Amino acid sequence: IDFVIVNLYPFFKEVQTDKSFDEKIEFIDIGGPTMLRSAAKSFADVTVICDAEDYTKVREEIESKGETSFETRKRLAGKVFNLTSAYDAAISNFLLNEEYPKYLSLSYEKKFDLRYGENPHQTSAYYVSTTENGSMKNFVQLNGKELSFNNIRDIDIAWKVVGEFDEIACCAVKHSTPCGTAIGEDVFTVYKKAHDSDPVSIFGGIVAINREVDGKIAEELNKIFLEIVIAPSYSEEALGILKNKKNLRVIKCEVPRSQDKFEYIKVDGGILVQETNTKMIEEMKIVTEKQPTEKEKQDMILGMKVVKHVKSNAIVVVKDGTAKGIGTGQTNRIWATIHALEHAKGEGESLEGAVLASDAFFPFRDCVDEAAKYGIKAIVQPGGSMRDQESVDACNEHGISMVFTG
Repeated sequence: IDFVIVNLYPFFKEVQTDKSFDEKIEFIDIGGPTMLRSAAKSFADVTVICDAEDYTKVREEIESKGETSFETRKRLAGKVFNLTSAYDAAISNFLLNEEYPKYLSLSYEKKFDLRYGENPHQTSAYYVSTTENGSMKNFVQLNGKELSFNNIRDIDIAWKVVGEFDEIACCAVKHSTPCGTAIGEDVFTVYKKAHDSDPVSIFGGIVAINREVDGKIAEELNKIFLEIVIAPSYSEEALGILKNKKNLRVIKCEVPRSQDKFEYIKVDGGILVQETNTKMIEEMKIVTEKQPTEKEKQDMILGMKVVKHVKSNAIVVVKDGTAKGIGTGQTNRIWATIHALEHAKGEGESLEGAVLASDAFFPFRDCVDEAAKYGIKAIVQPGGSMRDQESVDACNEHGISMVFTG
C-alpha cells in the first residue's frame, strides 16, 4: 500500500453540540485512527494523509518527482500523531470528565499565527479548544491590523470584566489591567464614565462594551487612539465611523459569559491547573457598627467584580457605579490602597461616599486608616485574617462600614 488517506469522524465538532451522550459516542472513530497510526509508523514506505490541506502538495510532488520524498512522508506521519493525540485527548476528557486526571490531555487546534509574542522578538500562535466553546474562540475581526499576543490576552480580560454584569457595562484595559470600568443606564454615559476615570491610561488601550455600539459612541471612541474596540454588535453607522481608522481593530463577539472551567499556568517543567474563579460574594456579612447604604452595597458588588480581574495585591475604589481608582500588582496591600485612593481622588475630587474593595483580607489596620483620610465610608473585603478585628475596630473608630464576603 502506497497511500493511506483518512478523514476521521468529526468528534471535535459533535462533542460541542447538544446531542445526547450515546449520540456523541457514535462519532468516536476507531478504525480511522488505527489505519492512520499504522501507516504513519511505516512512513518510510507509505504516504499517509490526514489533512485535506496536504492533498495539493502531495499531488504536486508526485507530478514533479514521481513519488513523495522521505522528508514529506516523515512530516505527514508526524501530523498523524499530532492529530490522533489531540483526537484521543478530546475523547478521554469527554469520557473521564475528571477535574484532575492522572495525565493532563489538552486538545487545541491552531487558529492562526500571531504577528509576534509578548515582545517583538518572540514568535507566537493562537490556539482554540477543539471541545469547548468560549467567547475568545469565535470572535470576528471587522477592521484593523492583525492581532498580537498581547491583544488577545487583553481583550479576554476586558470581555470577562464586562461579562460580570447584567447591567450595561464598559471596561477599558491597558497592559492586561482594567484601568476604567463603569455601569449605568445608557451606553454613551457608561463609556464616558469609564473613560473619564482614567483618561491617561485608556490611551492606546482596549475598550469592551457589553451592548451594541451606535454612531454616537463610535464618534466618541474615535476621538482618542485605541488599539481595539470589542462589542457584541455594531450599527451600520458605527461600523462606518470606526473603519475610518484603518488600524483600529474592531472585534465582534458573542455576549460575554466566561465558559472556561479551568485555568492553566505554565511553569518551567510543569503546569499548574486550577478551577476558574466563579464565586463572587457568598454573603454580605456586615461586621461593623455602621451599616452600608443600599447604594454603597451596589458599589461594593461592582468593586468586587472588578478587583477579581486585577492583579494582586489589588484595591479598587468605586463611586457612583464607576471604578475611579485601581491599585494593581503591588507587593503589599497598603501600597495598592494608596495608589488606588490617590488615583481616584484625581484633581481635588471628593471621595466622600466612595467604596473601597480589596481582593484579599487586610493583614493590618493601616489600609483602613489610609482610606479614612480620603473620606471612604464603606469597605468590602473577603475577611479571614488573624487580625480581622483590628480592621473592624479601625472602621468603628472612623465611622466606616465594613463587609466580609467570605
